[in-house]
Amino acid sequence: MTSTDLQTLLTEIYTERVLLLMRHEASATVMGDYDINNTYQYVLSREETHVSWLHHAIVDVGGRTPPDPARPLLPERVKVREVSAEDARLNQAFVDKWRPRVEAMTQARHKALLEVVLGEMLEHKRFFEQAADGRSDLLGLPMAIHPRVGQVLGKRWVE
Repeated sequence: MTSTDLQTLLTEIYTERVLLLMRHEASATVMGDYDINNTYQYVLSREETHVSWLHHAIVDVGGRTPPDPARPLLPERVKVREVSAEDARLNQAFVDKWRPRVEAMTQARHKALLEVVLGEMLEHKRFFEQAADGRSDLLGLPMAIHPRVGQVLGKRWVE
C-alpha cells in the first residue's frame, strides 16, 4: 500500500466515521430514557476519540482532513427503538465495509488503530441493539433506592 493509498483509505474512513458520529448525535436527542441517553453519551465520547485518532493518522501521512459532511437528520416522530436498531445496523454495515480493507493493510500502526475503532464500533452496536430491545441496563443497573424518574430533554437549553 502506497502512502497515497493509505492517505485515501484513512480519509474515506474518516469521512464515514464523522457521518456516523453525527448520526448518533442526532439519535441521542430522541433518547429520553436516562440510561439509554447516558449510553449514547458514552458512545459519542468514544466516537469523538476515534475521529481524533483518524485526524492525526491522516496528518501523519501528509494529508488533511476533509470538511465535515452534511449533518444527517432523523425523520420527525421517530420511534426510539427503530432509531437504535438503525444505529446498530449502520455500525455493522461500516464494519462489514471496512474490515476487509483494514485486514489487507500493511502499515501496522494505522492498521492497529483501525482494528480498535472497528472493535469498539461492534461494542457500540451491541449497546444499540440492547436499546432497541427496550433494555435500559446498558451500562449497569441503578441502585434500587434511586429509581429513575423523568426523561432527558432533547435540547440542552429550553427558554
